[in-house]
Amino acid sequence: MVLPIVRRAYLVAAPVWVATLPLATYAATRVHASTLADAFAFGIYAIGMVVCHQKPERSFHLWGAQLPVCARCTGIYLGAALGVVFRSAEASRSAIRMRRARVLTSRFALVLAALPTAATLLYEWTTGVTPANAIRFAAGLPLGAVVSWLVLQVN
Repeated sequence: MVLPIVRRAYLVAAPVWVATLPLATYAATRVHASTLADAFAFGIYAIGMVVCHQKPERSFHLWGAQLPVCARCTGIYLGAALGVVFRSAEASRSAIRMRRARVLTSRFALVLAALPTAATLLYEWTTGVTPANAIRFAAGLPLGAVVSWLVLQVN
């Protein structure tokens, strides 16, 4: 009973979280924002601080302000939200699969999706050069999408 509740919560949480990132940035840049908008922005940036390093040079900026998470995390979260959309569409077709094949496919997909992020990290650690934010963002997209797909496939 708990698993369907967690799955439903994830279906809502992943897209909502990714939507809050630019909304919080917008709210943070409004000079005459309400106390509620300020509290919202503060809360999202505080959560971002827990899950991300928030280095300005590694983050996208909108309206002259840094997003609550770095470019890589933004890619992972957007990928997760897209994974929810694609997984929901796939689930509606209700394809029949063998459990063993699904486990092997899941592991392979996760390893494959993590390769771009691992490659950017390896490059960064071995050269001392940080890849461009667009590259870090793009590397995070498949990882987020596959993790969402896996979370929503658990029985």
